[in-house]
Order: sequence, then C-alpha cells, then structure tokens
Amino acid sequence: MTASHGPQSRHAAVPPWRDVRVLRVLGQVAIVGALILFGLILAVTFLGNIAQTRLTFSLDFLGQTSGMELAQTPFPYTSTDTFAQAFLAGLVNTLLVSAVGIVLTTALGVVVGIARLSDNWLARRISAGYVEVMRNTPLLVQLVLIAAVMRQLPGVTASIELPGSIYLNSRGLHLPRPEAEPGFVPWLVITLLAIVGGIALNWYSARRDAAGLPTFSLGRFGVVLALATPVIAWILLSPVIFDAPVLGRFNFSGGIAVSSAFTALLIGLVIYTAAFVGEVVRGGIQAVRRGQVEAAYAIGLTPGQTLRLVVLPQALRIIVPPLTSQYLNLAKNSSLAIAVGYADLFAVGRAMANQTSQPLSVIVLVMATYLSISLLVSLVMNIYNRRVQVLER
Repeated sequence: MTASHGPQSRHAAVPPWRDVRVLRVLGQVAIVGALILFGLILAVTFLGNIAQTRLTFSLDFLGQTSGMELAQTPFPYTSTDTFAQAFLAGLVNTLLVSAVGIVLTTALGVVVGIARLSDNWLARRISAGYVEVMRNTPLLVQLVLIAAVMRQLPGVTASIELPGSIYLNSRGLHLPRPEAEPGFVPWLVITLLAIVGGIALNWYSARRDAAGLPTFSLGRFGVVLALATPVIAWILLSPVIFDAPVLGRFNFSGGIAVSSAFTALLIGLVIYTAAFVGEVVRGGIQAVRRGQVEAAYAIGLTPGQTLRLVVLPQALRIIVPPLTSQYLNLAKNSSLAIAVGYADLFAVGRAMANQTSQPLSVIVLVMATYLSISLLVSLVMNIYNRRVQVLER
C-alpha cells in the first residue's frame, strides 16, 4: 500500500521581485535617489553659473558703512551706520507693521465674519460687499490707491482731528505718547498679583465643585478680582500719562509721529487680510452644529451670550489653522511696502543689494529672515491651536 500525502501546508516563498513590500521600498529609494541627483545637477549648474558671472556669497559687507538714508527707523539711524544696522532697522519695521497688522486684522476680521451672519440685512450686505471687493482686487493696487489718497489729505496746519487727540494729515498720523510714571511698577505688581490670585481662586473653586463641595462663588470672585483690581489701581496710581501731540506753527510737537507710508501700508494690509479672516470666521461659526445654538437658546442665553460662550469657543478649532495662513500672508505681503515708500525688510535689502554688489548674499539673507518670521508665527499659532484642541475635548 502506498501512503497518500495531503495538500502541502506551506506556500512557496514570494520572490523579491514580486513582493509588494520590497517593491514599495525600492520605489521610494529610486525616487529619493532621483531627487538627490536632480538637486546635485542644479547645485553644480548654479555654482558654475555663479563662477562665470563672478558673483560670490559673503556677508562681510554687513560691517561696512552703509551710506543709506532711511525715511523712518524704529531707532536712531544715520547714513554713517553699518549695513547690519540698516538691515536691522528694516527687520524691526517689518515686525512692527506685521504685529500691529495682525492685531487689527483679527479684530476687524471677527467683526466682518460675524456681520456676514447677522440677521440685520444692511450689516450682512455691507460686509458681503466689503469682502467681495477686497478679495477680488490686488493688494498692490489697493496700496497704491491708499497712498494716493493719503497724499491728498490736508496739510499739517489743517490736520483732521480724531477722537483721543489723534491727528491725520498728508504726512501721516500723530498719536499720544504713553509715558510711565513712578506708580507704574507698583501698578504692574498689583496687576500681576491680582491675576495670579484670580486664577488660583478659579482653580480652587473648580476643584471644590468637582469634589461636590460648595464653592461659595469663589470662581466669580476670582474673575472680579483679576479684572477690577487693575482698574482700581490704575485710577489710584495713574501709572501712565499720555503726551498728546500739540500743533505748532509748522508741525506737531510731542506725541508719536507715524509716517504716511507706514499708515498706508498698515491700512492696506489690514483691510485686505481682514476680508479673508472674515470668511474664515464665518466658515468656522457655520461649522458649529445648529443643535448647540438651539440648546443655548433653550436654557435662556441671549444671542450675544450664545455667540460668545457657545459658538466661538467651538469654532476656534476650525478657525485657528486657516487663520495661521492669513497671518503668514500678512507678514509676507508686507514686502509690498516698497510700493508706498516704507523702509521694510525687502526695501532695505534691495537698496543693500544695489550698493554692495552682493545681490545673491542679500537675497539669501532676506529669504532666510522671512522664513524665520513665518516659522515663528507658525510655532506660536500651532501652540495655541493645540491648547484650543485640548480644551475642546
């Protein structure tokens, strides 16, 4: 008798050239190798062209005397200073207009986004028209138009007076200058202690509430302490006074003088970017489920309380990521300041490239600086986004 053998329990091994996992790894290795080869070819070609044109990459010129005149600088600067100081002045100017622009853009964008969803027909139509006009016209054209309007404003002696001792004329804005008084340091210490005490009381109240113990309204008392104490201390100590600009015979004395170029650039960046921020806010609010709003109304909340306490906190999860992109766009769009004559980072870099005959070095330095600014903004917004996401879990 012959023994009968059953089917084989083991399958033959798959050849490497037919193994999907091996093919995937080989494909990725081939793509990476092709990219490296392409990068090497570009680098060799670039270096060869640089050698033919006799261009060099060096930052030694930063220590040389610039001989450049800048219209408005954040610190004392003369043409006898170095290129490094001129570049620093342009960088600070860019950071200043970007920081102020982000704050004002956020405020205006939130108002526009909420107005787009308002029950008021006029507010809804005006905000919609504003968004459509701003989003569908180039920022450069808007900046040129705003600069032209600024030049048509009255002269210094016929300045337009705005509330709060603010004056507007063809030369720019004149604002009150804050000056610290001897009571500023005590006020600051009291404010910090009040905030820390308010946070501690709020935390202690939350712990007692979680344990089922009476809170005695400690949380509300902590909020009142953190908000009211600085105001009362401000009234009693007068830690800051404002030096208002005073119109003389030919110009203003005192206060802060803001150039027309900075004013035009700031207005252009704010009204342009706020249109996009308004759409981001509108989309984030509309993404909140309707049931959340109805539940808020059911427990007696007013529309304003519903928006502030229920809708906006949930909408932040959706608003923050695209809002980061708009902040980055604002910071990079500030390079259009050259159209209105503002000495920002790009404008100063362009002047440096012309005077030093080192265009390659200056361009790389400017690009690296803009990249650093963008990465810093992204880092801050990503940290805030993670906190918002944790709070919403």
